[in-house]
Amino acid sequence: MGERDLYRGCLLGGAIGDALGYPVEFMTRDMIIGKYGIGGITDPELARCGKSLVSDDTQMTLFTAEGLLCSELMRRQGKLSEPSDEVFSAYGRWLYTQGEKRLKVARKGALIEQMELHTRRAPGNTCIQSLVSGVKGIWNSPHNWSRGCGGVMRTAPAGLFYEKGDAFLKGVEFAAITHGHPSGYLPGGALAFMIASIISGSGVRDAALEAILVLDSWDGSLETSEKLRLAIDLAGSEADDVKAIAAIGEGFAGDEALAISTYCALRHGSDFRAALKAAVNHDGDSDSTGAITGNLVGARYGMDIIPAVWIEKLELRDVILRTADDLYDRYLNSADWKSRYGEMK
Repeated sequence: MGERDLYRGCLLGGAIGDALGYPVEFMTRDMIIGKYGIGGITDPELARCGKSLVSDDTQMTLFTAEGLLCSELMRRQGKLSEPSDEVFSAYGRWLYTQGEKRLKVARKGALIEQMELHTRRAPGNTCIQSLVSGVKGIWNSPHNWSRGCGGVMRTAPAGLFYEKGDAFLKGVEFAAITHGHPSGYLPGGALAFMIASIISGSGVRDAALEAILVLDSWDGSLETSEKLRLAIDLAGSEADDVKAIAAIGEGFAGDEALAISTYCALRHGSDFRAALKAAVNHDGDSDSTGAITGNLVGARYGMDIIPAVWIEKLELRDVILRTADDLYDRYLNSADWKSRYGEMK
């Protein structure tokens, strides 16, 4: 298994976890069982188009990657480029796809031309309101105090693109664009750090323990660090998934979403189906915890553990695969790469 496969596994795994959890995002566990049976939802639902649909989590993850790649192309061309500015600009393009067309956007990249992205899939109010304001949030100068999970669910590409130290800071910066509470932006840094650590060969547990050490050096990190420690402890306990996840929370807050996902990835290891089943069949933000769990497990074990039929039926599959490859091939200088991430004509 090569490193490229881990990149693909991370983004595909996240999108499939998102697609599995999206239909039950606003349902309690009892409601899920009432609709799908005692086992809950176990396979991604197919829409009339024959595909399993992703939510805003995957949409924004793709635009995070596009912003990073646009920034890298500018750097190669000798232009000054702050990655968080390019990611903020990419989020403006995502906002455009959500129907907010009154704002002027920099038309870079090719994602804005993907018609499958021009649909609202329960976008978070904080993300919409923050981006409509036209003001880029900064972690040490926030424009709100949101601790929602809408920051962390989209930062995996930072972990695929940067080494561990840089990945943490960039994950924080990208999450803080919309979420100003430390429990909203620090989980974004921790996830990016964990993905970078896993890609470099660490297991999920070691990556989480490393992330806690980094978190402890940041003001306001206590909630995120304590939740991650709890997730590690519960993964090694005899508690069942339902009780363990309930002890962590519902996943609507960033620290809870990261911890639930870390627990699921640790408890179930390479059993992708079991990890995602645990991650989405609970009271809470099922698509986000499914997405983050898929990111972690996919980055650790690659594409081979993901059921082929789930990949085949996934909405935006080819776009996700191409984006993963572009993140992996970031030091190549192909004309095709330029055509996708340069200024659009």
